Amino acid sequence: MISEAPASEKKTSLWTLFVTFAKVGVMTFGGGYAMLPILEREVVTNHNWTTSEQMLDYYAIGQCTPGIIAVNVSTFIGYKTRGILGAIVATLGMVFPSLLIITALASVLKMFQDNVYVRKAFAGIRIAVCALMVSAVIGLVRKAVSNIPTAIVAVSALLLEVFLGFSPVIIVICTISFGLIMYFATVRKKSGEGER
Repeated sequence: MISEAPASEKKTSLWTLFVTFAKVGVMTFGGGYAMLPILEREVVTNHNWTTSEQMLDYYAIGQCTPGIIAVNVSTFIGYKTRGILGAIVATLGMVFPSLLIITALASVLKMFQDNVYVRKAFAGIRIAVCALMVSAVIGLVRKAVSNIPTAIVAVSALLLEVFLGFSPVIIVICTISFGLIMYFATVRKKSGEGER
C-alpha cells in the first residue's frame, strides 16, 4: 500500500519536502486532525504527491500507528516521494516548527499565562481548532463511507465508542476484520464470475 515512488517520479527535492511539511507544521494549531485539511491541500492539490484515496489510507494507517497522525502521514508521503531519506526529511519538516515554537514559548509562557489578552487568544485558537477538526472529520466521512456496508460500520463504531464505551482498539480490530472479510468476499465473487 505504501510504496516507494518510481524513479521517474522522484523529482521532488528534499528541500521542497522539508519546506512543504514545515509550512503545514507552522500554520496549524491543534495538531493531529486539525492538520489534515491543510496537509491534504499541500500534498494532494498543490504538489500531486498522492491521491485523495491514498491519503485516506495514510490517515487510517497513521491513526493506528503510535504518534501524531499528521507526523505519521508526513513520514509516509516522504517515503513514497523520496524513499527513506525523504521520510526523515518530511518528518523533520513537520516537527521542526513545533519544536522551535514550544522552545520559545516555554521560557515566556509563565509571564503571560494570566494575561487577559493571551487567554482570549487561546480561546479563539480553540474555536478554530474545533472548526478544523470538524472539517477533517466531514472530509474523512465523505471519502470513507462510500456504500451501505461502510455506513453501517461507521455508525456502529460511533455508537459503540460514544454510548457503550468500547475500547477504540477493539473497534479498530473489528473494522479491520470487516474490511478484510469484504475484500475477500469481493475477490471470491469476481473470481466466481470470471470462471463462468
